[in-house]
Amino acid sequence: MSSNPGFPSGTLFGELSRHWWVVLLFGLFAVAFGVLALMAPVRTAAVLAMWLGVMAIVEGVVALAAAIGGSAPVSRGWAVFYALVSIAFGVLALLNPLATASVLLLFLAAWLVVGGIYRIVFAIRVRRRIRGEWLLILSGLLAVVLGVMFALNPLGGLMVTSLWIGAMALVYGVLQVVVAFRLRGLGRTAV
Repeated sequence: MSSNPGFPSGTLFGELSRHWWVVLLFGLFAVAFGVLALMAPVRTAAVLAMWLGVMAIVEGVVALAAAIGGSAPVSRGWAVFYALVSIAFGVLALLNPLATASVLLLFLAAWLVVGGIYRIVFAIRVRRRIRGEWLLILSGLLAVVLGVMFALNPLGGLMVTSLWIGAMALVYGVLQVVVAFRLRGLGRTAV
């Protein structure tokens, strides 16, 4: 279809330039999600927890079917156990998404504290062999502080996390829209 040898229609770039509108839709959805997340961060956290719950239920059902059918890659007992835990987690996430998001944030807080302490200890142990170890110590301290803040105020941590997710989605969406229109323009010049 394309007379330009730089990106014929059978190539990935040719297909992208021909279907630029798909990239545009992804961008518009990301922009809409980003705006909604910035406007309602707690609701966004609840919706994300609900989606996680839906994914866990689907995963659990698939694992249970594999266990019953005998096609699970692990022992039947482990497959059934995993399936039931996944389904239970999914149901809990759907019934109380804010509590689920808060618990997940507490796990994130614990991980940040442990990871921050690890970075600090690592930087102190290798300080004679590397330069700029203070940056590693600083990143460890910041991780510990963020982890403690999340643990002390999970709702505030949920809001901050949702706001960051919303901001990143908004930037991603705007970039996708720009790329879509550039692909559209390149597709027109290639014909």
